[in-house]
Amino acid sequence: MPHLTLEYSANLSADGDLQTLCAQLAACLIAQQADGKPVYPIGGVRVRAIAADYYCIADGAADAAFVHATLKIAAGRSEPVKRRTGDALFEVLKTHFAVLYQQMGLALSLEITEFSESSGSWKHNNLHARYSKA
Repeated sequence: MPHLTLEYSANLSADGDLQTLCAQLAACLIAQQADGKPVYPIGGVRVRAIAADYYCIADGAADAAFVHATLKIAAGRSEPVKRRTGDALFEVLKTHFAVLYQQMGLALSLEITEFSESSGSWKHNNLHARYSKA
């Protein structure tokens, strides 16, 4: 973990440069530190963007768009660490969409959710071992 999912209105597909945004958000997660140590293991970082082909925003105006980000993390990180992570990710979102924000109606949102590893999470992952060798 962490897994960051961006759900966005498909009208952003052409001009939203979502691949670049995914890379920026992944770099932001990897850069998070607490007590001089990484907050999130690089092998657990996932960022994905999923277009909503069918949507209605407000009154249905064609020049309205949204991006909703959901960050799922394992339980146990402090509130200040979660707040710093959320602030950093949201700043990346706002910066990335600054030009489009001036040109159209755009709603950006982010939420962080925690889950317990012991109650419903299964994993099979060799990425942690790959990055621990680096």
